[in-house]
Amino acid sequence: MTAALPTDTLTPPQGWLDTLAPRLDAPPVRERGWLFRALSLSTRLFGRTQLPDVFPVINIQPRLFLQWLWFASRMMPYGQLPAPLRELLILRTGWNCRCRYEWGQHVSIGLGVGLTDQDIVAIAKGPEAWQLQLQRTLMLACDELCRDNRISDPVWAELSTHFAPPLLVEITLLVGHYRMLAGLLNTAGLRLESSMEDALQAFHQRLSPGLAS
Repeated sequence: MTAALPTDTLTPPQGWLDTLAPRLDAPPVRERGWLFRALSLSTRLFGRTQLPDVFPVINIQPRLFLQWLWFASRMMPYGQLPAPLRELLILRTGWNCRCRYEWGQHVSIGLGVGLTDQDIVAIAKGPEAWQLQLQRTLMLACDELCRDNRISDPVWAELSTHFAPPLLVEITLLVGHYRMLAGLLNTAGLRLESSMEDALQAFHQRLSPGLAS
């Protein structure tokens, strides 16, 4: 029997989707080869103590891994969108896709690039929780892409007052990329690494009862 996941202070209305027994596991470290040893060392540059398991899981299909890694890195961490806005979009995508692994990883990353606990809660609550027009518009765009596969004309027009066409393309692809990843993560049943689980639970424990309600 699979151990129950910890109770989260914040949970999507229909719950997280990675609650079944895992279907795909990250290969043991000794079987990952030189590439993953190098990647493991590089994670320390981003304040991580271990390589996220999503990388070796994707490398189960090695023909796709390096090409995916290059593409993904052009948006995160080396995209042109400011990091707090990038993380807002990724977190909202993870929330919309009910992907606990994606959400937990990027709570930690988001806090590391300047988002606050209150920001994370507002991302979970939705566009109406934001007073700032830019953040509210990005949230609306993310919600529309996840729900309708298209940004509406009013939201697109508002985004266009803040971003040039290259960043509009990046915003749209960023949400699409993390929707794709969420599908894999939810299907694989991938669990957060212990260090990320601890960080997520520490975030929950910091929240006052009223903040997350």
